[in-house]
Formats: sequence, structure tokens, C-alpha cells
Amino acid sequence: MRQAVIGAVLLVIGAVCVALGLLPLDDLGVLAERVLPVLGFVLGLTIVAELAADAGVFDRLADVAARVGGGRTIGLWGAVVVLAVLCTVFLSIDTTAVLLTPIVISLARRVGLPPMPFALTTVWLANTASLLLPVSNLTNLLAVDRMGLGGPLPFAGLMAWPAVAGVVVPCAVLLVVFRGKLFGRYTPVSVRRPSDPVSFWAASAVLVALVVALTAGVTVWIAAVAGALVLVVVAAFRSPAELRPSRVPWSTLLFAAGLFVVVETLHSTGLTDPIVRALGDGTGTGPLLLLGAGGAVAANAIDNLPAYLVLEPAAGHEAVRYAALLIGVNAGCLVTPWASLATLLWHARLSAEGVHLSWGKYMLLGCIAAPLTVVAGVLALAI
Repeated sequence: MRQAVIGAVLLVIGAVCVALGLLPLDDLGVLAERVLPVLGFVLGLTIVAELAADAGVFDRLADVAARVGGGRTIGLWGAVVVLAVLCTVFLSIDTTAVLLTPIVISLARRVGLPPMPFALTTVWLANTASLLLPVSNLTNLLAVDRMGLGGPLPFAGLMAWPAVAGVVVPCAVLLVVFRGKLFGRYTPVSVRRPSDPVSFWAASAVLVALVVALTAGVTVWIAAVAGALVLVVVAAFRSPAELRPSRVPWSTLLFAAGLFVVVETLHSTGLTDPIVRALGDGTGTGPLLLLGAGGAVAANAIDNLPAYLVLEPAAGHEAVRYAALLIGVNAGCLVTPWASLATLLWHARLSAEGVHLSWGKYMLLGCIAAPLTVVAGVLALAI
């Protein structure tokens, strides 16, 4: 609700800016052409993920992870890492942080293990593993068309090694921090049967088709909305009570739309120019590290989405500089609670599950993981 209120306020501010001529109508039209497909993707993918979770797809994946772990805690944690990475890469950061987190917590409790190492793994990887594909993060979707790479696979080719660093470094930190809890044994659980096999297999098929479509270069909003429509039709027949207006991510859409308009106004009036100039130019290791660090600092100050939007002109139409900025705002947003909306949503789910982690401890751990991840990611990009 708070996010929706902020989004509405931002939209009102944006409307005032347009009325005063601070944001020309032509610029607003160009902005709309750019962001409406992005918002359509967010809408479609959120509905797909929510209905797939209702159908038990993520529960089944968690149970399979427990079997793959083979009774060893480190094996289960490794399986959760793989699950979190795949979920983030193909279904986006929010799906991992919001939908996978309570399922992983429930899984840890079912096998008698402390949930915190697994819960922190999901939120860190939701952020840092979101570098590989355009659909992994909203910031990537905004950047990919400006990078001129020609589609998701060239994007993945550029971001592959930074994405590896975005997984390996946080996992190494987690292994050190939770070394006393990640080595032991547990009793594997049975794989649960879905309550409605029709919904389960329909959701599974849509997810597989969506992954194929998004990696093959199909227009992302069309693929996501088509998948959502299929599952809505299935739910209308199998579980109509699940089709509630609250399943639509109204607050996220309002927040993002308002933010786009306000930041575009800042660009039009030149208020962001001094910040952009401070980040220099060039594609050497030093300039890329500076841009990545700037992105990380900005993300932890004002949230990673507005940070990307404000600093986007600093990329200067160089694909490698866009990549460095993405590393900074995505992999670097592990310190402050507001650095990523997914982190705030994750913490709310954590509290709802009765798992308590103080923001002080979260920020302390983030101060270790974030700089290491950003530096490793930018070096991987530069090398």
C-alpha cells in the first residue's frame, strides 16, 4: 500500500511537470513507448508466477531440491542456490524474493534445519543473480534496447562472467558466515503430489514455454501476457477463487510509472547532469569500476531502479558501460533495506513466516558482500 501511495504521488508530480512544460509532451510520448512494454511484462510475469505458485509448482521444485540434497545440509543448500539462480534468471528477481522465500523457509523447517541461511540465500541471489538475461531484472529490460546487442543471447554473452561472479561471491560469503549451520545431515522428505494436477501441469507447461520464448528473443511483454492469459483461463475453470484483483501488481506498476516520469523530468531539466559528468567516460577497468561503484552507492541511497534511471546517461551508449552500471545497481544493492524493492518484500515475507533478522545485521553482512560482488563483477566484465 505504501508503494502504491508513493507511486500515485510520483504520478501527480509528473503530471504537474508536464503541465508546467518541464517535461515536453514529445518526450513523454517517447518515454511511454519505452516503458509501457516493460510494465506489461511486469504485469504478465507477476500473474504467471502467482498462479504457478498456487498450482504447487514451486513447492514441487523445493521438494525435488530436498531429494537432490541427499540428506546433507550442504547438498540441500546447493540445490536451493541452483533453484534461486534459475528462478531469478528466468522469472525475475521479485519471483525469487517474494514467492520462493516462504517455500524455502517451509522446506528448511520440514527437514529440521534453521531457515535463516536459506532465506538470506534467496534474497541475495535474487539481487546478484539477476545479471544474466534482460528479463531477470527490470533494470536490465530498460538497458537492453539501449545497449544495441540485438537480443537476450548477446546480452547474456556480455554478462555471463559478471553473472557468475554475482553468484559465486555472495555464496562464498554465505558459506563463511553460516559455516556452522550448513554442514550436517537431515532426513529427506517425500515429493508432495499437487492438489490439482491439471493446474499443476498447465502452469508447468506455461513456465517452460515462457522460458523458451524469453531466451529465444520473443517480445517479452507479449510472451508474459500470453502466459498469464493461459493460466487465468485455467484458473477460471479450476480455481476461480484465486482470480482476485489483488493478484495484479497495482502498487508496483504505479510506483514504476511515476518513477519513470519524474526521473525523465529530471533528465529533461538537466538536474542530473552533474552526477552523470562525475562518473566520467571510457571503457577501461578504472572507469568501469567507477561507474559500477557509483551505481552501487546510488542504489543503496535511493533504490536500484531510480539509481539506474538517474545514472543511465553516464553509460554513453557503450554496451560495456551499461553492463558496469547494471552490475553496480543490481549486485551492489545488498546494504540498505530500500536498495531493492525485492528486499523489502522479502523481509515482509520473512516476518510473516516468523523468521526474524534485524536490519542492522542485514546491513552489516551486506557491507561485506556488496563491494566484493560489484568489484568481482566489474573485473570479470573488464577482463
